[in-house]
Amino acid sequence: MNISLVAHNGKKDALIRWADTHRKTLEQHKLFATGTTGTKLEEIGFSITKFHSGPLGGDQEIGAKIVEGMMDMLFFFVDPLTAQPHEPDISALRRICDVKQIPIATNEATANILITSIKEPIDAV
Repeated sequence: MNISLVAHNGKKDALIRWADTHRKTLEQHKLFATGTTGTKLEEIGFSITKFHSGPLGGDQEIGAKIVEGMMDMLFFFVDPLTAQPHEPDISALRRICDVKQIPIATNEATANILITSIKEPIDAV
């Protein structure tokens, strides 16, 4: 499974802590991230393919992979209160995930549910 990890600046530390907590599950999959988030994940030992940073189009690169059918899940920790204009655009990624039926978690609570789904797959409805 190909999994992307993205976070607004105000949520990067939360995403890094969350990923570290779920390291055993995440490491069983191919991981991708925008530049800064990917670098922070590498610093704690993850093997990850990095795209450009968000302000330089990394989120659009991830979106393109979703369109091409090359991404299976997206964890994008959004800072709803203090996101800056230069940060990745969640609305475009959310839209393409909806179009392509790709699960997306924008907060830790939803991320916990999604990560559980790949630990213990459920039957498709």
